[in-house]
Amino acid sequence: MNTPKKKSFHSAQEKKGKTNVKKVSSSAHTGKKKKKKIFIKKQVEQKKDISDHFKPSPFGKPSASTRNQSSARPAHHHRKKPPRQGQFQESLPHKPNSSTNLNAAVIMQAVPPTAAQARGRTVRGSSGRNEFSRHEKDKGQKTEEEENFETNVSKTRKSTFDSSVPRRINITENLQVGELAKKMHLRPSEVIGRLMKMGEMVTINKTINAETVTLLAAEYNCEVNVVSLYDETVVEEELDHKENRNLRPPVVTIMGHVDHGKTLLLDTIRQSNIIDGEAGSITQHIGAYQVKTRNGKITFLDTPGHEAFSAMRARGASVTDIVVLVIAADDGPKRQTFEAIDHAREAKVPIIVAMNKIDIPGIDIEKVKKELSSHGLSPEEWGGDVVFCEISAKEGKGIDHLLEVILLQAEMLELKANHSVRAQGHVIEARVDPGKGPVATVLIQKGTLREGDPYVVGSFSGRVRAMFDDRMNRVESAPPSMPIEIIGIDDVPESGDPFHVVEHEKYGREIAIKRQHYKHITSSIQKSQPSLVKLDDWVQSHKELNLIIKADVQGSVEAIRDSLQKLSTDDVRVRVIHGSVGAIRESDIDLASASSAIVLGFQVRATQNTVSIAEQRKVEIRYYNIIYDVVDDIRKAMEGMLEPDMVEEVAGRAEIREIFRISRSGNIAGCKVISGSIVRNHKIRLLRDNVVIHTGVMRSLRRVKEDVTEVQEGFECGIALESYNDLHPGDQIESFYFKEVSRKL
Repeated sequence: MNTPKKKSFHSAQEKKGKTNVKKVSSSAHTGKKKKKKIFIKKQVEQKKDISDHFKPSPFGKPSASTRNQSSARPAHHHRKKPPRQGQFQESLPHKPNSSTNLNAAVIMQAVPPTAAQARGRTVRGSSGRNEFSRHEKDKGQKTEEEENFETNVSKTRKSTFDSSVPRRINITENLQVGELAKKMHLRPSEVIGRLMKMGEMVTINKTINAETVTLLAAEYNCEVNVVSLYDETVVEEELDHKENRNLRPPVVTIMGHVDHGKTLLLDTIRQSNIIDGEAGSITQHIGAYQVKTRNGKITFLDTPGHEAFSAMRARGASVTDIVVLVIAADDGPKRQTFEAIDHAREAKVPIIVAMNKIDIPGIDIEKVKKELSSHGLSPEEWGGDVVFCEISAKEGKGIDHLLEVILLQAEMLELKANHSVRAQGHVIEARVDPGKGPVATVLIQKGTLREGDPYVVGSFSGRVRAMFDDRMNRVESAPPSMPIEIIGIDDVPESGDPFHVVEHEKYGREIAIKRQHYKHITSSIQKSQPSLVKLDDWVQSHKELNLIIKADVQGSVEAIRDSLQKLSTDDVRVRVIHGSVGAIRESDIDLASASSAIVLGFQVRATQNTVSIAEQRKVEIRYYNIIYDVVDDIRKAMEGMLEPDMVEEVAGRAEIREIFRISRSGNIAGCKVISGSIVRNHKIRLLRDNVVIHTGVMRSLRRVKEDVTEVQEGFECGIALESYNDLHPGDQIESFYFKEVSRKL
């Protein structure tokens, strides 16, 4: 029996393998494409599931999709090790791709903690699911604990915010929004928002005034104190102990009216001839001099007596210890005398009256004393507290007695100063010297100034290159109460500016830059023009006289500016667009040409090249040596810019005696001129019982049968009115006209 031949295992496998190889080889290319598409599709679905699973939600709570996926977890998913606190507490659905699990782990660490975790609790296992289910039930609602937490946070923020704003701030008259935000410890955006609610459209660099700042600060319960530029930028000073102070010479200011002998008195004391150097023998500048007497030194300040120099006299009184009021015995006290008394009282300094010109015969000293006593200056012999010294500056009488009285008054005041600290003082006068550049006369009030000291004066800084006394002798140091001329300033300071020696030159430059910044802000506000919308109306209703002032010293610039600005009225005003010391230069002509201004040169001149440029550009330059002439000329120029007043003038009056009625010409009044004259071109009024019933013009004026232009008093004439015939005998016709009268300031 033949049994079938068994096939071996290996042969069956080989046959089977051959079949599989054929199938793979036939569909290899197509299968790879399908597997690749399926794999990419799965990857996209996995990423989409992960992004939905970890979609952020407010307050750090898991989204609805996250909670749904966590509840529908696959059965084969095994719980992993509990995560660390602060991480997301739910696990990802099982994904076969290891790279996907790695990306999910990275995403888990970026997810913020839940609200429960924020309060310090960790959600684990079933408690986490219960927590999520509780949030699912209370979806859109806040728990009481969460509301209390948010309320406490808002209260804390508000209290911290309110406490950060200071209760009091110091500001200048104008400042920028960004600087205000720094002072109030607020964000600039918040300050800008508050100002916009108040109707102020501002930016961080916008300049606002003190009134606006006060209204804004009131909303934060913050008090605003407006201070000067130098109070805002205070220079650090050394400690000044009273035990280190020593006696110093007194600073005496000589005040009085024009031509009462102030400068002549100082010349007699100094044995000099200052008055010959002043134009018109009138003091135009503040002079500072130190005199050595037998009993000690005295520093004198000579101030101009003209009313234009009130500001200069005020500066002189602010740095003085004693005021010597010079009054001419033959003239008595004048308006400038009383102004000097007011300045001295405001400075709270004692007054010594020097009765000058006692050598003139026929003077009445008692009358002068009565006039002064009515203003509070009662002599000692009358029971008052004011010392009167009778002197003659021309003859030199009573000068020694006056000096003794000054030193006695200084001894009673016990004037002391510390000589060892850094020097401080005030600028008395400043100018530009052709060979030295900017020069300032400084009165040292405390400390000792030495060559090489760095300093800050006004809004400029520098280092002392050289110093000169009042007789132009070079000195190396200047103690308190000594007037000194300093060389080495960046620019010309203003009279009255404070002077401080600083420890480092770098610190001085920082203070100067800060002050220049504040001055620039103030000047930009002052130079602002009307808006374009109202510019036409503003130009029609206002007239300006633009001026550029150039003088030899800074004090004269300020005095001229103040005097001219007082002339301004509602109809025409003076606008000083620039004022500085030094000669008239081409840049001044350029500015005058661009602004249609007049250049005023006070004791300075222009070069020949500058004059030719001014002629080409039709810029007017006027030169002056006396302040009277400047004020008078500018007043006349302003009066010429004013519109003249129209004043009515009555030429004459005629009485109607008879009425002639003409059919074609209307009624003709037969009149007799009873006063003045009747003129053909004048306007007329028809009066009936002295009541005006008509105002118009004449159609014709005849004398006998001829047309005439004027009929004098006592003659008869015929008058026909234009478009008016209601005439009656006994009426009167008044002839009048308008006359232009120049206005005065």
